[in-house]
Amino acid sequence: MSVELLDGAIILGFIEDDEAFNGSVEVRFSHLDTNQDGLLTYSEMLKELQCFRMMETDFGVDVKTDPDELSRVYNSLFMQFDRDSNGTVDLEVFKAETKQMMVAMANNLGFLPVQMILDEDSFLKKAVDRELTKLKSHNN
Repeated sequence: MSVELLDGAIILGFIEDDEAFNGSVEVRFSHLDTNQDGLLTYSEMLKELQCFRMMETDFGVDVKTDPDELSRVYNSLFMQFDRDSNGTVDLEVFKAETKQMMVAMANNLGFLPVQMILDEDSFLKKAVDRELTKLKSHNN
């Protein structure tokens, strides 16, 4: 984990960079697809859904949450990805939903930078790293 400055423009820049965004999503999808069948099931996606930390409060302190409520939240998130309700998510849908969620984050953040704690392998951290690399290359 690291503390990073992030704003909507950084996220949108990452999404618009097809090579960076699609490459990151494809790597994540492949990592989640434990049986390598090209589809993600609920159980394969559960760890990813848990990374959203929907039941977290201030400064990373978790709240004791009713397991049934937590299960409903994760099921609801999975249903967002499982557009045809067949119990699986393919790569293209995973990309589209990930992109849609990141656009929503960018829109909610706006263009004033905020400090966030990011997991090293998160899409947001990849967006920040891409921006830093871009800035370094402009300064050289």
